[in-house]
Amino acid sequence: MIDSRASVDPAAVLGKGVSVGPWTIIGPQVEIGDHTSIASHVVIKGPTRIGRSNRIFQFSSVGEDSADLKYQGEEAHLEIGDHNIIREGVTLHRGTAQGGGRTVIGDHNLLMAYVHVGHDCQIASHVVLVNNVALAGHVVIEDWATLGGYVLVHQRCRIGVHAYVGMGTPLGRDLPSYVLAYGNPARPRGINVVGLRRRGFDETALRAIRRAYQIFYRRGLLLNEALPLLDELVREHPVVEAFVRSIRQSDRGMLR
Repeated sequence: MIDSRASVDPAAVLGKGVSVGPWTIIGPQVEIGDHTSIASHVVIKGPTRIGRSNRIFQFSSVGEDSADLKYQGEEAHLEIGDHNIIREGVTLHRGTAQGGGRTVIGDHNLLMAYVHVGHDCQIASHVVLVNNVALAGHVVIEDWATLGGYVLVHQRCRIGVHAYVGMGTPLGRDLPSYVLAYGNPARPRGINVVGLRRRGFDETALRAIRRAYQIFYRRGLLLNEALPLLDELVREHPVVEAFVRSIRQSDRGMLR
């Protein structure tokens, strides 16, 4: 399953059924789980751990040093879970000491062509990053979020569960769970109704999430005025808790 034209360091650990295409280079301190497929012309640098049943397409650069000028060659890691699809030309950087030393990508994610994931990013599971999305360092993306093509995300931003960022949007603030945002400058446009319905949210849940959105975005309330109302709504509709948690966790400030 390893093409004779590939270069695999003897110190790399490859699981059962791993396939490696021609002219791919796999360095030391790399672990690749069972049944993962690596296409041609891929470069994988360690320390990097890749789970099982992933597909990595040609010309991707996986586990390269951080581009952060503060990075001084300290040990830093990239961890990729299971069942991810990493398309052509994707670049995934390892972490830095300042960011905890780890870039992490969860399970069942789709990273389309030419996506860049910067140092110390934390991507959860079932995330879709469309072509040419660029994440600066320390970005956190929670489960089921979707970022359209050419979205740019500022360092240390957090994007909540089931959020959606439209094509070409530069995002410089945190985006709460369930919220749809797009434009330049980025603006919240409502909740991600289409995505939520596709994932099984019923009309009762959607109404509760809309009420939370209206409290936070439409009533002109200060944060300390909105949060007690949102906490009351959570007691009646627990589905809103993810929205409120996003607001409380925000370090950069919410997109409003």
